[in-house]
Amino acid sequence: MTTDLAVIAFAQNPDPEARERILTLVQDVGAEVERFSAVRVTGSGSAGPDSGVPGYNAFTAFVQGSEATALLAALRPDPLTQLLPGVDVNVVPTRLFDPERKKLLIMDVDSTLIRQEVVEMLAAHAGVEAEVAAVTEAAMRGELDFAESLHARVATLAGLPATVVDEVRAAVRLSPGADVLVKAFLREGHAVAAVSGGFLGILTPLAEQLGLTRHTANTLEIEDGKLTGKVVGEVVDRTVKQRCLRTWAEELGVAPEDVIAVGDGANDIDMLTAAGLGVAYNGKPALRAAADAQVNLPNLDAVRFFADL
Repeated sequence: MTTDLAVIAFAQNPDPEARERILTLVQDVGAEVERFSAVRVTGSGSAGPDSGVPGYNAFTAFVQGSEATALLAALRPDPLTQLLPGVDVNVVPTRLFDPERKKLLIMDVDSTLIRQEVVEMLAAHAGVEAEVAAVTEAAMRGELDFAESLHARVATLAGLPATVVDEVRAAVRLSPGADVLVKAFLREGHAVAAVSGGFLGILTPLAEQLGLTRHTANTLEIEDGKLTGKVVGEVVDRTVKQRCLRTWAEELGVAPEDVIAVGDGANDIDMLTAAGLGVAYNGKPALRAAADAQVNLPNLDAVRFFADL
């Protein structure tokens, strides 16, 4: 018996009956469950020992006899709510499980690959963190044009010594499980990329540390050892993110349907919709409404289950 869909669910503290409830929901729409697995991922396995990050359960049910849209509508009728409290339920094509198909994992950076918003960390050095954070939040909700908002936020940094970039870089922390996720894809011969509305001064060292296949971000203009408050060249906005996905997939010989894109804000919508599977990671409502799948846990490594890694 072959299957072409998998139901993948995540929960930090699942109801003991969650498994049976998921299986019942699948069967209620006429789908047949071929096999089912449940894995407990410990906090240390996700983010390293002593991280303080809670573990989670991952459930995978291989099914046939249903169309993906209908199955997802039954399991998650509203993308902003959970039919089963505390359980993220997703439906993904099992072609992503094929180890012979080369995949590209492409991720946003701020609040996705890393825990923080870098422009806010820089703004703290200028004493305007609260004001910049409010603009960032509005932009991530899709209420402001991203490029215009970025120019406005970067303008507040004018006059800061360029060394603040190094200070912020040293303070940046990867999201829990980010290292686990990247290593899982690279180990199996897949490609991993990061595209950021943030800054190359922060991303490039991280990309080198993680061994990323591709990466890009904005460049802060520096003159006489100080930030000018300007960005050099084209802003990496939602359109550029989508373009990078398509360009890199073609360069790497990855079919569009084998691209997994992960992000958290409205600036990632075009990238996620261009991917074979778009994943909202603790996403803003605008992105969750557009995404194919969701991870609402503090565990980025959960994304690996979408490729059976």
